[in-house]
Amino acid sequence: MIHHQIRLAMRPDAPRDRVDEALEMLRRMGREIDAVTYWSVGRDVGGDFDYGALFSVEDIEGYRAYMHAPLHRRVDEIGLPLVRRMVSHDLTDDEDPATGDLIRQIHAERFAGDPALVALIEGLGSYEGSSAPEADAP
Repeated sequence: MIHHQIRLAMRPDAPRDRVDEALEMLRRMGREIDAVTYWSVGRDVGGDFDYGALFSVEDIEGYRAYMHAPLHRRVDEIGLPLVRRMVSHDLTDDEDPATGDLIRQIHAERFAGDPALVALIEGLGSYEGSSAPEADAP
């Protein structure tokens, strides 16, 4: 299993209705992306974040399908402009040491093929974790 988690601190001026729309879009990802086997979206407890989301997939191919799903990219477009700080990380019980490299490769491919996504990420006040473009540059 691979568990992909994000933590989000929203911009103080983010309109409530747009935040609600972005959270609902995250929930749609859980419901509609076939590779996702478990998901949760809600308030983040304990820290400087407002919301969080967790998406679990069976294996690296499921992770690739989740990351490249058109709905995922649409959520980025809607939600990222509302975020001031984001942390993204992955946890896996796969003992293959190559899994981490494969996760980083999937992110690098995603960013390399989408300069508009990179611009959205660069617009965040702070972004770190397994999917940060600077960590994934080839």
